[in-house]
Amino acid sequence: MIQKPKGTYDVINDKRVLYLHELLKNMMEAYNYEYFRTPIFEASELFHRGVGETSDIVTKETYDFKDRSDRNMTLRPEGTAGIVRSFIENKLYGNHAVPVKAWYFGPMFRYERPQSGRFREFYQFGVEVLGTSDALADAEVISIPVNLFKLLGLKNVKVNINTLGDTESRLKYKEALMEYFKPHLNELCEDCNNRFEKNPLRILDCKVDANNTLMQNAPKTIDYLNEESKKHFEDVKKYLTSMDIEYVVNPNIVRGLDYYTHTVFEVSAEIKDFGSQNVLCGGGRYDNLVATLDGPETPAVGFALGVERILNALDAENIDLNLDNGVDTYITYMDEAEKEYALRLATNLRLNGFKTDIDYCSRNMKSNFKQADKLNSKFIIIIGEDEVKNNYVTIKNNHTQESEQIELDYLIYYLDEKLNDECDCDECHCHEEG
Repeated sequence: MIQKPKGTYDVINDKRVLYLHELLKNMMEAYNYEYFRTPIFEASELFHRGVGETSDIVTKETYDFKDRSDRNMTLRPEGTAGIVRSFIENKLYGNHAVPVKAWYFGPMFRYERPQSGRFREFYQFGVEVLGTSDALADAEVISIPVNLFKLLGLKNVKVNINTLGDTESRLKYKEALMEYFKPHLNELCEDCNNRFEKNPLRILDCKVDANNTLMQNAPKTIDYLNEESKKHFEDVKKYLTSMDIEYVVNPNIVRGLDYYTHTVFEVSAEIKDFGSQNVLCGGGRYDNLVATLDGPETPAVGFALGVERILNALDAENIDLNLDNGVDTYITYMDEAEKEYALRLATNLRLNGFKTDIDYCSRNMKSNFKQADKLNSKFIIIIGEDEVKNNYVTIKNNHTQESEQIELDYLIYYLDEKLNDECDCDECHCHEEG
């Protein structure tokens, strides 16, 4: 038997995935972000230059392959580099409203050890704002996951924030780190030694030496900021406060990708049994990435989150999204003579926006009632010889068990009225008149 690849999973009727996608789409419309979809595979160079040659993603985790023309290609491990490539290639900096505010939702691929909430194929949601250096954009980007997690019902949502400063500040900090770590390289792992020359900031991301006292006592980015970088950071904090968003300045956050400058952040929530792994998303500002990928100097900021991690958090907190898992109508017919009539009716109801299913197996009436219960159908529509001849349907309310005979021309209005009467939710999912 052929099985799915290690580190992947099947989604079978998990309506939370669709619900989450719809919620994110509605949020992005409210924030006035545009939907972007980029290729699942791109030239390897995009990620090597964009994500960074020294990052774990590039050095250990990418799915690289050669196509039939011997070109080096990579399954995308994250979303930002592809969005930036699209921004440059389509010249959105010249013929588009600036800033460009983009969002994406799609599969990413990393060859890493599968574990709870971490897969080799995973879905990621993210946003990017390209074309403004204003700290207001940083604060807005941070507000999106904060508001999302609160909407989903997660508790004690908090922001951990730090700054790497601009290029000048980051360079000073890099020099300070090298001076600090150089006498102690023999106390660090092999990866950290390799990172020392290429990108010493990556040493602070090391999982092997995370508890080493050297890490705890390392210089802090905030001590090497110039005045411009200090002002930017203060403005970000000011705007977060104005939105009533709680934050903690955490100098240990540097983020794992090479392209970050200025603001870096992580958003967490209180989740049962997640312990220290309660960080649900992260991001920051990357003012140099567009130029690194051969575009014009363009400031940018963004974040990303893993969809699987959010779903695991909802499970851990026993949060019920109150999804409607039933159908509006289930159509059954007495015998083969009414089958085409029932099919035409099902098609009409579906075109008018009603979730409708039909008997495909020519069951008897008792079995059809059981099937309607399994489908959690609100109404059962029964078609017999008399219904076809006189242009009406017999409709049974599957909750009250009451039956009525409704003229076919009135059926759409009848269902609209009844389904709207049943809806007592704050965000109505019932149907408009068709």
